[in-house]
Amino acid sequence: MLSRLFAILMIVASCGLAPARAQDAAAPFDGDLQRLAEILGALHYLRGICGANEGTKWRNEMQALVDAETPSGERRTKMIAGFNRGYNGFQQTYRTCTPAADIAIRRYLEEGSKISRDLTARYAN
Repeated sequence: MLSRLFAILMIVASCGLAPARAQDAAAPFDGDLQRLAEILGALHYLRGICGANEGTKWRNEMQALVDAETPSGERRTKMIAGFNRGYNGFQQTYRTCTPAADIAIRRYLEEGSKISRDLTARYAN
């Protein structure tokens, strides 16, 4: 499942989700991008405390998403805030890996995969 999410994220990142815009107006999928960013932040924290030894993999995925979408202004701020919200929310709750943290990881991997698939199906060229 982890490699599948990674592959889907790479497809989303390589396709770019939106055409270049003269103005950086909100895109119809911004809510999904913000949620995906939040999931990536949560995974960055949770996988780290659960011994996945992935280093900055999930932060790098977030950076690839930002690089592909190239948001500026408020859109960029919201994406980054989503990542930080996901990270900080679990950092305040979990200090060590627990069965609940493992369940959260599994659920976030599933949700992230679904969002990535849906975005790719709907908006990729």
